[in-house]
Amino acid sequence: MTFQFPPLSTAPTRYPLNWGAVIFFTAIHGLALLSLWCFSWQALGITLFLHWLFGSIGICLGYHRLLSHRSLQVPRWLEYTIALLGAFALQGGPIFWVSGHRLHHAHTEDVEQDPYSAKRGFWWSHMLWIFYPHPKFFRQDQYEKTAPDLTRQGFYKWLDRYFLLLQIPLGILLYFLGGWAFVVYGIFLRAVLLWHSTWFINSVTHMWGYRTFASNDNSRNLWWAAILTYGEGWHNNHHAYPQVAKAGWQWWEVDPTWWAIWLLRSLGLAHHVTMPPAAALQLIDKARSK
Repeated sequence: MTFQFPPLSTAPTRYPLNWGAVIFFTAIHGLALLSLWCFSWQALGITLFLHWLFGSIGICLGYHRLLSHRSLQVPRWLEYTIALLGAFALQGGPIFWVSGHRLHHAHTEDVEQDPYSAKRGFWWSHMLWIFYPHPKFFRQDQYEKTAPDLTRQGFYKWLDRYFLLLQIPLGILLYFLGGWAFVVYGIFLRAVLLWHSTWFINSVTHMWGYRTFASNDNSRNLWWAAILTYGEGWHNNHHAYPQVAKAGWQWWEVDPTWWAIWLLRSLGLAHHVTMPPAAALQLIDKARSK
């Protein structure tokens, strides 16, 4: 199902271009192209493994469901470990990520207050919001308002400041495991693929797909986005009930990140896991039976 946002009555505010971001992301995309000249199945395996480890466990479970929405609780040592994996994903520190995501849920699709509003167009919600950042969204005073639980903790402040440096020990490890091919595939190609996988949730799942719930936005459930993001593509479910730890609610809505949460709960490492409310599940059953 395709949806067209209505035209805006006034042009949204455009902020100055961040040339540092443009150069950084262009350079990483360029370095990822080196993968064409150093392919090996082992290197591709490293890419897929780290895409899952840093993407599903670090970002989807850690930054998103655990830190942004507090959909579950884990021991502090495990929370810090999972957040560290998220920092390795090269998507910013946890305070930056969580603050922006909470703003997105508080003002979904508002062209001025949602950092990656889909109403500003596909490319804006996909990546241009990083190149033209709203200055008020990425300041310490904003972080203290939207992510006070993280700004009070020294570990998260350290990760927010030094997350980029984590690629150095990772690169050294990959080099000793498999040479430059592992570095290219495990850092540059993996980062690019994971960036676009995550950004698809900001862009395509607010434009295409089906709606199970009548949420106050245009969030959609999109199967191929869910495959690329370990379950995050069931975005209408998530926006309707953002505190629920499970994104895929129906049997065909595959949610690998939920499988990891289920395993942690089975091992006694996750508790207070927020599940879909019974009333919402009954509505789904009634709609399915018609």
